[in-house]
Amino acid sequence: MTKAQEISDHWGKGDVYSRILETMELAGIDPNTLTIEQLAPVDHFHARGFPATVELADALPIREGDTLVDIGCGIGGPARYLAKRFNCRVEGIDITAPFIDAANKLSALVAMQDAVRCQHGDGQNLPYKDETFDGGYSQHVLMNVPDRTTFFAEAFRVLKPGAFFALTEHGLGPVGEPHHPVPWSEDGSGAYLMRPSDTVDILKETGFRNIEVTDTGEKYLQGYKAAMALAAKGEAPVFGTHILLGELAPQIVKNAARNIEERRTQPVQIICRKPE
Repeated sequence: MTKAQEISDHWGKGDVYSRILETMELAGIDPNTLTIEQLAPVDHFHARGFPATVELADALPIREGDTLVDIGCGIGGPARYLAKRFNCRVEGIDITAPFIDAANKLSALVAMQDAVRCQHGDGQNLPYKDETFDGGYSQHVLMNVPDRTTFFAEAFRVLKPGAFFALTEHGLGPVGEPHHPVPWSEDGSGAYLMRPSDTVDILKETGFRNIEVTDTGEKYLQGYKAAMALAAKGEAPVFGTHILLGELAPQIVKNAARNIEERRTQPVQIICRKPE
């Protein structure tokens, strides 16, 4: 099995779209009148979910009419949110085929198929022409990327001069290896965490400039603890990202919080630019 297939299999098991629809109906949400706001609890399949997407969007210089690339788009939630909020267009790519199938079907369900288009592919080999995009971003993808040098070089290549590039990830902390399972790996396989300072070095070597790093660890820790508290009281929502994490979801969330507390992981947000 290739590394790409191993990572894809970790994330996308079975018919993801049908699973979302079934849980949506259990939660009393009518798919015929669906909005991206109703989709939000499951649509932003990354740490802290929708609030993290909004926070990143607030920090990005996106303009109306821009064309963006979402590298590791998942099921398309952030792409749909940005496209609607900024009246722009987003091209998404993800290594997990069931996610892409769900992403495009969900975009059609909320009548956003013309603004958001997702395709199956690898961020280390982007199927786009040079200098295509006004900006790009990658949310909680790098933990599964074996070759960041190539990944960043590809992002740099497809961005226009002056374009922004943003990423969020769980960086490797100073203490030791994370406890597993975690969202990106059940046992450590397919995981390629890196210290944030080393990620910055590779971004610089690639050519990116104006690199700003924000430590988001405390926000993520509080988000995980809030989810754990709801679960302990039996108040976890029916419709949420746990339906994509599977039966290990409680242990995954617990370990994600523990790793931050023990400084085994260091969540960060990084925003930089390709020079003019």
